[in-house]
Formats: sequence, C-alpha cells, structure tokens
Amino acid sequence: MRAAARANPNETCKMTELTIAVADHVATITIDRPQKLNAMTPAMIAALQAHAKAINENRDIWVAVLRAAGERSFCAGSDVGGLDDYVDPVALRDRPDYCDAVRGINRPVVCAINGYAFGGGLEMALSTDIRIASPNARFAAPEIKLGWIGGGGMTYLLAHAIGPSNAAMMVMTGDAVDAEKALSWGLVSEIAPLAELHARADAIARTIASRAPVAARTAKDNLRAAYALTREDAIRYERDLQTICFATEDAAEGRRAFKEKRAPVFRGR
Repeated sequence: MRAAARANPNETCKMTELTIAVADHVATITIDRPQKLNAMTPAMIAALQAHAKAINENRDIWVAVLRAAGERSFCAGSDVGGLDDYVDPVALRDRPDYCDAVRGINRPVVCAINGYAFGGGLEMALSTDIRIASPNARFAAPEIKLGWIGGGGMTYLLAHAIGPSNAAMMVMTGDAVDAEKALSWGLVSEIAPLAELHARADAIARTIASRAPVAARTAKDNLRAAYALTREDAIRYERDLQTICFATEDAAEGRRAFKEKRAPVFRGR
C-alpha cells in the first residue's frame, strides 16, 4: 500500500477496515466499520499508522481528510471487546495508539464527524486541525463510566479545545454533548447537514490545498508550538517560521502573482 500511495497519488487503497484515497493533493482516510460504530481494532490501528506514514512520505499530498462510513458513528473509540487481550497494564500503556498516528500526520487534517465521537474517537477527532460535524454528532469521554479515563490525550486536548471547566464536565461525568453544544464550546468549527458533511470537509481541504503547502504545514507547526511556548517565544518562533516560508519558491510565486494580478500556482517548494 505504501509504495502504491507514493507512486500514484490518484490511487485508492484498502487495508483492513480503513481506506485511503489520494487525488488532487488531498488524501482522504475513511474509517469503514459502521456495523461496529467504527470502533478501532489492532488491525485498524496498524492500517491507520501505515496510511499516516504514507501521507507523510508523499510530497504530492498537501492536506488530509479524516472521515467515517455510515450515519451513526464517527468512531466509538477502541473496541472494548479486545481490551482484555492485553496481557498486563504495561502492554496496554505501550500499545500502538491511533490518536498518535493522527497527530503524527504532518499535513493539515480536516475531520468530518458524522455521529458518535466517543472515547478514543473523540481523542482522534481532537488530534486533527479542523473539525466539522453533522447535527446528529455526539461527543463524549465516557471512560469514567467503565472505571478508567482516556489515555490518548483526552484531558490535554479537551482542555485546550473547550477550556478546563467544560473539559472537566465531560471527563468527570462521561456524559455526551450534542453538536450545538460542541459548536458553542469551540470543539468544532461548524455544523453541516449530514448529507453535505463529506462534501463540506472536501471543500475545506481543497481550499487549503490551493494555498502554499509549505506555508500550510508551517502554520500547523506554529499552532502546535503555541500550546507550549510563552507569548514572547511563540511570536519569535512565528517570525522564524515566516522567514523560512518567505524564502520558498512558492512565496516568490505568490509575490509575482500578486503583482501580475493572477492566481498563484504553488508547487510545494
């Protein structure tokens, strides 16, 4: 799969219950296990890791979209039926993590949330850069109801996305919030009708893909750094990244296009 994804950017590949399709600089990953609410299995995690690696290795991919099949669920997290297969708690801690795989994608990632985003599914959505949801989407950190807490970045990601009090409400009660609440809290950027959700995510991805790809990747790096740096360090880092972008061929093309009153043609260099 990985060799094919690098060699042919318009090829669609399937690995277990995840698919990847690459066209026009956009890679679309689809979680395809709707009969089980798109819950993640070890094989699906391995597939997602492989897809993320293929995206990072393909310079012709500038943006990624993460979405799910079906109408009920984006992802219900890990398949609980398989959690007892870990031989001890250390094996659970050291298991391959699908949220890590999503966070490891170094291109902008747009997420289309079509239903339940529970547990690891919520963490996976939070690991993307831009999130949109259908009206029937629901978001929850329900692990506390089963006796544990999330381990894929739940508290950190939620606190940064919706604030500490709202994050505490979700993590400590385990109760779900609906799409409107998620929108008001800033968990998602917008709500789109279910029938239009994937098209809207694709449109956002195409818009980003029309921009300078080095600048888009740099913007992602800059946003992530802003979590950890002081204000002064973050502004200094941003200026360093701006300098790097300014030296690219795409930046020169952008300046030429502006002077010539035409649309720029970016090449990712």
